[in-house]
Amino acid sequence: MQDQPYGEVFLINKPLEWTSFDVVKKVRNALKIKKVGHAGTLDPLATGLLIVCAGKMTKQIDGFMGQEKEYTGTFVLGATTESFDLEKPVVPVDDPSHLTLKDVQAAVAELTGDIQQIPPMHSAIKVDGKRVYESARKGIDVKMEPRSVQVREFEITRFENNEVDFRISCSKGTYIRSLARDLGEKLKVGAYMSALCRTRIGDFLLSDAKELDNLIVEIKARHQTEQ
Repeated sequence: MQDQPYGEVFLINKPLEWTSFDVVKKVRNALKIKKVGHAGTLDPLATGLLIVCAGKMTKQIDGFMGQEKEYTGTFVLGATTESFDLEKPVVPVDDPSHLTLKDVQAAVAELTGDIQQIPPMHSAIKVDGKRVYESARKGIDVKMEPRSVQVREFEITRFENNEVDFRISCSKGTYIRSLARDLGEKLKVGAYMSALCRTRIGDFLLSDAKELDNLIVEIKARHQTEQ
């Protein structure tokens, strides 16, 4: 009998400041195969669940990417940044101290359900064949068209000291940084995202994910055993 083609799915807790491609490269080098990819980018300043597929399982990537995502994190009111997260310098907008939880909940309600959303300029979306973040870094403005996304749940889990902790369940293509921008605009004080963690993709949970370093050790140990 011939050996079945190799295929595997890894659930990884992406480290802070790593790109999703950095993680793929690390797994690819450990496996010593070329066919490795991820199912949904996480920004460098985000942590949490990253699905990495290897071998024949790379054919399942589109299916994983299409599933609902869940995130937790923090928005900061009263300021913004060019990237709507901490990748760029913080710029004060307006004093948010007058805002109440009720005010924030009312704005959140307007950003829940089927909404139109403009992706951030600092994102990997392609316009005219180019990544828009490449244009943004050169100071070139690119017209971004609104996209239909679904924010099924937008729960505030803490509101104090101008910070909004949240839990969001949303469709593929939803940018949490854009929700930060839009929340700040609705409240007229500005907002940016200071922390983000992806906790779920479909039925896959962050609690079942492995730390990258531990996974690499396991893969290398497996290879030594097989040799």
